[in-house]
Amino acid sequence: MKPDEIVAHAREQGVQLVRFLYCDNGGVIRGKSTHIDQLSRRMKSGIGLVTGMQSFTSLDSLAPDASYGPVGEIRLVPDPETFAVLPYAPRSAQMIADMITIERQPWDLDPRSFLARMVARARDRGLQFDAAFENEFYLARRTDDGYEPVDRSLCFSGIGMDSTEDVIQDIVAALSAQGLTVELSHPELGPGQQELSTRHAPAVRAADNQVTYRQTVRAVAARHGLVASLAPKPFAHEAGSGAHVHWSIWDAEHHANRLADARDPDGLSPLARSAIAGVLHHLPALLALTTPSVNSFRRLQPHFWSSAYTAWGIENREAAVRVPTRYWDDEEGSTNLELKASDASANPYISLGGLMAAALDGIERELDPGEPVNSDPGNLTDDELHRRGIRRYPETAREALDELERDEVLVGALGAPLASEYLKVRRAEAAAYAEKDEAFELEQHFFKY
Repeated sequence: MKPDEIVAHAREQGVQLVRFLYCDNGGVIRGKSTHIDQLSRRMKSGIGLVTGMQSFTSLDSLAPDASYGPVGEIRLVPDPETFAVLPYAPRSAQMIADMITIERQPWDLDPRSFLARMVARARDRGLQFDAAFENEFYLARRTDDGYEPVDRSLCFSGIGMDSTEDVIQDIVAALSAQGLTVELSHPELGPGQQELSTRHAPAVRAADNQVTYRQTVRAVAARHGLVASLAPKPFAHEAGSGAHVHWSIWDAEHHANRLADARDPDGLSPLARSAIAGVLHHLPALLALTTPSVNSFRRLQPHFWSSAYTAWGIENREAAVRVPTRYWDDEEGSTNLELKASDASANPYISLGGLMAAALDGIERELDPGEPVNSDPGNLTDDELHRRGIRRYPETAREALDELERDEVLVGALGAPLASEYLKVRRAEAAAYAEKDEAFELEQHFFKY
């Protein structure tokens, strides 16, 4: 829709405020709102944002060595295609915003522009990436002692379906009303833990959908008197929550799935194997983008079905990259790859853009991932791991950030300004949490993601 059409539609729906949302370097969704009377001009001229916001950590403090602070401004300019009235806040609507300089150019520190650059890089090779974030989350009640899971349900339990029926139904309805297609829903391993997956979309829209998903799940839960947490490890001694990235690679016309090859025993093309190899090669550094928080590394442990080694496998849920079996009704179209080492504390534009950069590097260099690992890599001996070129992940956010700084491909893809500020923000977070106890870490991550 054109700006005037969007304004007219919003007025018809009774909208008063429209939120211009973005996701920052700390993975926090932020934004500003405009009144409906100002929407038309704000869609053209944007809303001002101080540049220092991209130097903010998730603890709402500037990184000590930040490049930006109180001086300087960019504009939040919304993408008209992302307009949606919010079913859980019917007098409000939202749009996803790009960060644009005063000179009317994409800002170097804009994560959404970074992902758009990776889309363009793939397009130059005649490729398109589709993706979906497969989220797990906890539903809990706030108590005097912290947070308590909404139930004590077991994995895939019918009891867990019944105990969360009302809130899950409202989440599904709200996501559907905003244009997301819900595919599956079920109780997960932890008490009060749910998984609700949505359909894939082109890369930038997939990241936009992740912003909408996070906002919607939290907001609908709150209307039911609950707190929803998508944090990677909201409870220290319960199962972690991932935001697994499923992705596929298509030709320029989006007619043929370039991952699929019916002649191959595993159904994978040479391009698919090279993409896997690229991700595995860069994974120690990529973790700083896909599982970037201090809390993330509580989840990435051996034997926890979240992946802890740079291995791939066919239907291996302990592998970093899992190759799901294909669906009978569309074997070629359903061929996809799943990155297990991904969670909702990541900025989805940076996370998905980094994944694409790693996969494209593997494709360009025709890398070979070796044979799939069809057992738990945590059970392999050190000699077997070494022989197969499999590494244990970095075990802290700091270690992953060090790996990222050394990775010329990922840093080059991000561009020096975004890479530099991202490293400063995430290192500042790691340092801040190192001075606090476990309870502080869990509390802070529980409520922010």
